[in-house]
Amino acid sequence: MAWLRDTPQQGYDYLVDVTAVEYRDRERPLEVVYQLRSLARRADLRVKVELDPRADLTVDSVVPLWRGADWLEREAYDMFGITFRGHPDLRRILMWETYAEGYPLRKDFPLRGRFSRAEQVRQALAANPEAHYSMEELSIAAAYAELPADMQERLRRGERGKLPDSE
Repeated sequence: MAWLRDTPQQGYDYLVDVTAVEYRDRERPLEVVYQLRSLARRADLRVKVELDPRADLTVDSVVPLWRGADWLEREAYDMFGITFRGHPDLRRILMWETYAEGYPLRKDFPLRGRFSRAEQVRQALAANPEAHYSMEELSIAAAYAELPADMQERLRRGERGKLPDSE
């Protein structure tokens, strides 16, 4: 990948996307797909890295080459379970950090998921039957309450690690 970026004849200086593809045929490999663009040459290139789904799903991170790959790789990790070796902050980005039910975009993930929204509502209403909750409040509050104290503190501080200014 460094060769594609650094060689003047190639010059793929822009990372458009990083994603993954899992096919229905279990014998086909899982693919990590990189979409690159050379702005100077007005050329696009798609690079596919095949991973055996029965083996360790690990590939080298391209964050050192393209900083924009940071959240793209985190999303592929979160949705497909692909580990990016050398990633500076590989953690879930869409699902909550303690989510241990698998990877939602994998073919072996159940269509209805592995948790019941009705059960979450039932538990929340049982705790305080007279309260009025929206579905967003129920799911966010339940997910936040399950986090360890250090993760709750990190969320409270935000991405930059600082508490918001109190006015």
